[in-house]
Amino acid sequence: MERWLGRFSELFYCLMRIVVGVLFACHGAQKLFGALGGHAELSNPKFLAAGIIEFFGGGLIAIGLQAAFAAFIASGQMAVAYFMAHAPHGFWPIQNHGELAVVYCFVFLLIASRGSGALSVDAVLGKKTR
Repeated sequence: MERWLGRFSELFYCLMRIVVGVLFACHGAQKLFGALGGHAELSNPKFLAAGIIEFFGGGLIAIGLQAAFAAFIASGQMAVAYFMAHAPHGFWPIQNHGELAVVYCFVFLLIASRGSGALSVDAVLGKKTR
């Protein structure tokens, strides 16, 4: 497949970064603003911190502005969220409903290692993207 799709890898990476970033920002919007069927969690410091990381980190990842740094922070947050909220309910992510946290954690590690990419705000500004 790489022979056919490889030439589109930067485009696919950009689309993945945008989709994952926007979806992550939506989780933050739920916690911060009560948007999208969520409830504002501003009185709980853990949820407030999570909401800030998710909303602003997801936005930075989506547009490709300092995406590596934002993704590294988001990856750590997802690891902490998994072990605090999911792992106590069983070992396997499928059992403890932690699959999304695990997937986010590792996708964000990929973004942290790869950077914003060629199709990003960082690239437009001439910043190193890797």
